[in-house]
Amino acid sequence: MICLMDGRLIMIEVFNKVILRTPDGKKQKDLPIQGGFFGVTQINQNTIAITYPYETAIKIFNMKNETVTKVIRLDKECWGLSSSDDSLVVGLNKDEIRIIDFEGNKLKSIRVTIESLLMNLVYCNDRVIYGDMEGKAVYCVDELGTQIWQYTQDLSRPCGLCTDTYGNIFVADRNSHRIIVISKDGKESKVQHSDGREYPIFICLKQNKSSGFICDEENKDLAKFNLSSG
Repeated sequence: MICLMDGRLIMIEVFNKVILRTPDGKKQKDLPIQGGFFGVTQINQNTIAITYPYETAIKIFNMKNETVTKVIRLDKECWGLSSSDDSLVVGLNKDEIRIIDFEGNKLKSIRVTIESLLMNLVYCNDRVIYGDMEGKAVYCVDELGTQIWQYTQDLSRPCGLCTDTYGNIFVADRNSHRIIVISKDGKESKVQHSDGREYPIFICLKQNKSSGFICDEENKDLAKFNLSSG
């Protein structure tokens, strides 16, 4: 799940549907995109990129024309996806985070060793933050693959990740039913949201706003939350 630049949301029902929602979370429509997808990120105002793990491909989709404009072929299953101004960052299997340009050319390769598939990652300020659900950890590395920090405190199954404008990392911790915020240096944390909501795994923040959305693993319970201060 991501918040678009214009405030709307894109929600992925894994392998099934891509849903466009209004800024207040109401369903607008299903996008006409072929199934088999997993991760999504926004490239520009009208363009998103989506991973197709079992096709080992990333497809670029124009939301205005509702067409696939490019297919980037890879050599491994591709899962989590994030973007910057001029590149994509994609999680490949369990062992590689690859930075590519929009033509699919490899720019950098970061080798990692985790217990889970690289399903959840975010690219922020030349750093890659990624979660290991089975290993109950969140890691931060630079573009050379040097580990900057790791966070393992009180995590039970870290799933969705996103960052705010200050670089803080918001983690949907599925099994503890909480949203945990980790400081950008990985040294501090706090519980941002805990209302008994079952199994949150998707999270996104509105750009330049003090609110965001969380959703459960069945895409049945979408809820807005406000960022706490302090």
